[in-house]
Amino acid sequence: MQTVVKRLLMAVPVLWLILTLTFFLLRAAPGGPFDAERQLDPAIEAQMASQYSLDLPLWQQYGLYLKDVIQGDFGPSFQYPDVSVNELLAAGLPVSMTLGLWALLLACLIGVPLGVWSARSAGRWPDALTMAVAVLGISVPNYVVGPLLIAVLAVGLNWFPAGGWQGGEWQHAVLPVVTLALPFVAYVARLMRTSVLEVMQQPFVQVAYAKGLSEWQVLRRHVLRPAFLPLVNYLGPAAVALMTGSVVVEQIYGLPGLGRFFVQGALNRDYTLVMAVVLWVGLLTVVFNLLVDVLASYLHPQLREEVKR
Repeated sequence: MQTVVKRLLMAVPVLWLILTLTFFLLRAAPGGPFDAERQLDPAIEAQMASQYSLDLPLWQQYGLYLKDVIQGDFGPSFQYPDVSVNELLAAGLPVSMTLGLWALLLACLIGVPLGVWSARSAGRWPDALTMAVAVLGISVPNYVVGPLLIAVLAVGLNWFPAGGWQGGEWQHAVLPVVTLALPFVAYVARLMRTSVLEVMQQPFVQVAYAKGLSEWQVLRRHVLRPAFLPLVNYLGPAAVALMTGSVVVEQIYGLPGLGRFFVQGALNRDYTLVMAVVLWVGLLTVVFNLLVDVLASYLHPQLREEVKR
């Protein structure tokens, strides 16, 4: 428990640094939140700048924003009138996290058995077929897979809706989750295959075979646990990427997720919205990396002392 608290306390200066850099870089970039409204009367534009405290010196803007963030208030959105960034996060974050978690689960449920099967068939046609499919899954981008699934499964066979969210009903989530998960299925399969092959070359595995254990017993008792370690290390950043990087998938299926809000906020210089999304990504990265360290220490006891440092 002390380790977890220590890691979380160490994350505070990291998140502060992310906030500070993002704040000043956004304002150093050309353009502003009201550039699309240049036809407005200068007095009205000045009044809008005053409403959002953009007429204050930069250090005062930073101080006010930092104070609000510490209190859990990410401020008003410049792009969506009468809507706070907290409300946008409350609407978009559950959508992106639901998609990401289901996609991560699907990637592991399919990718891990495929990788183990490919390793057991190394050098034979099942191995070559699995790796060829994995390379195809990595190579074909989401903006190709998504429309193809819509054309076949939604329009052609009418099995699933072509878009929308409808409160997260499972019928609306199937196609986005599959589209988002497919490249990660390929990554997990390739990573698991390589890891299993490396572990099977270790002397303790050869000793287990010499004792007369079956292949399944050797895999279950001696190979899988250490073979999961590289996969666990990969799952931390992969989970964050799945939950926050589904911009293309959200655009294809018309989903009100966090990634879609982030892109629209960046294009329209919605400072507060972009800042909030960046901070949430940073927080999720810290949390998932901590979970990965804890799980890795369980799989590899020698790492426990390193986690405690």
